[in-house]
Amino acid sequence: MPSSQKNSTAAKEMLIGALLRVPAQAIQRRIIKELNAAGFEELSLPHMAVLQFPGPDGSRPRTLAGRAGMSKQAMNRLLGSLEDSGYIIRDDAPGEGRGRVVHFTKRGYAAYAKVHGILRDIEQEWSTELGTKDFAQLKALLARVWDSRLID
Repeated sequence: MPSSQKNSTAAKEMLIGALLRVPAQAIQRRIIKELNAAGFEELSLPHMAVLQFPGPDGSRPRTLAGRAGMSKQAMNRLLGSLEDSGYIIRDDAPGEGRGRVVHFTKRGYAAYAKVHGILRDIEQEWSTELGTKDFAQLKALLARVWDSRLID
């Protein structure tokens, strides 16, 4: 049996978690690789927990931690790393004593814009590979899952 046919059969037997996780991880690795090549050398895979949609700008650290599924302490370490590298600042939340809010710096906005450019490139490549119609259907189905009660 040809190798490509074996891989196709194996993929068909994979559960939905792997079918979603593997491409997502590949996308994150590519984003970091291209960010590093574009001059954002300090960024690494763990930072994707902060840079993921919808981004950290204007969010509280505890909100970002919940979104990423990590502890507040772990998120604050990542935020400290990004702050030290000049991507974000943490300001006092308006009208609150100890509350903090995350904001992008100019460098942070530039990195986040680059992430969007990389994602647009990936979408174009996938659309070419799958065909425009199939790629549109894939996005539509994933959007239905996003909008449904299947995920929280």
